[in-house]
Parts: sequence; structure tokens; C-alpha cells
Amino acid sequence: MYKKINEMAFRGTTTVGAISKDGVVLASDTRVTMGSLIVHKRGKKVYKIDNHLAMTISGVVADAQRTVEILKTNAKMYSLERKFPMPVSAAARLVANLFFSNRFFPYVAQIIIGGVDSSGPHIFTIDPFGSITEEKNVATGSGSPIAYGVLEQKYREGLPLQEVLQIVVQSITSAMKRDAASGDSFDVSVIDEKGYRELSAEEKEKILAAF
Repeated sequence: MYKKINEMAFRGTTTVGAISKDGVVLASDTRVTMGSLIVHKRGKKVYKIDNHLAMTISGVVADAQRTVEILKTNAKMYSLERKFPMPVSAAARLVANLFFSNRFFPYVAQIIIGGVDSSGPHIFTIDPFGSITEEKNVATGSGSPIAYGVLEQKYREGLPLQEVLQIVVQSITSAMKRDAASGDSFDVSVIDEKGYRELSAEEKEKILAAF
């Protein structure tokens, strides 16, 4: 069953996350597939959870979107009750516990959670059964082997945000060129000390022009 669930979670999409010395970059393609059919060309796969926290999704869209809403609600409740934002590790643990508690009827989704809190920038990845790992850079989805080819070659710890942006965009666009289930366009979001923001089309074009 584990093999079948992971095949479904990795059937389409490319999502990437990486840490810079001053923030986190999350990115994804926008193609949504159902088998060999492209059902949507502008699917959203990077979601803002709070001003310091975001996540990417891959796998079954309904399961992933449900996870987004659960995490958004709990992050809001956490900040209201405790008067400070939910730590990135706590957000990741919440999703991991959700997936683990439903492991016999699992959420078919692969999640990257990234953000910046009082201890600095963090990225966690969570599989459909609730396994959780903290990473410096990570890719999920069917295009992840291609994305990892770029990340493994170019990523280094301690790079400035602009360099990490270029590496992440190159990894996403490389996957879009070779993986049939990834494509059409891509979204990029940055989280730093100023908070969460999504790059504009002009900013993405400028990064592409620098390759």
C-alpha cells in the first residue's frame, strides 16, 4: 500500500523549497494533471499560511487543499491564543500528526512547509504517512528527480536570497522541460524578515533572463 500511495503522491507536479541565509524560497509549476489529461494550466500549489509561513502541495488536490485549510485555521488559533506566531516546526508537526493519525485511510499528499521564525529559516517535508524531515533544500512530485539534479549541483548553505531564487527557478524550469506532468508556468514565493510575498511576472522574467 505504501508504494501505491507514494506513486499517487508523486504522479504529477514539481515543487521545490530551499533556505537562504536570510529567508526561504518556495516554488512550484502550475500544471494540474489527471493521468495523461491536463485538467488545469494555472493550478495554485504554493499557499500562504501566515505572514511568516507557507506550504507547497503535490498529490491529490482535495487532500492537499484540506491540509492547507486545517493548517491555516490552527496557525490563526495559535497566534490568537499565545500572542506570537506558530513556529515552523510546530506547523510541520501538526501536519505530520494529521497524516499519521489518518495513515490507514491516508491523505495522498506530499507537503513542503517553510517559513521564518525566532530561530531562523526552516523547511520541512512530510510524506502521506506523516514522516517528517527538516531539509536545507527539497523537491517533491514527479519532476523532483530533475529538480534535484540542479539543486545538488548548485545549492550551497549560506547563499544569499537572490542566488537561491535563481537556483530554485532553474530547478523548476528544468523539471518543466523534461517532466510531462509539470509545466505551463511557475509560481515563486519568498519568506524573509519582511514576511511573505509572491514574485510578480516581471520579477520571474528577470530571473529567467539571468540564466
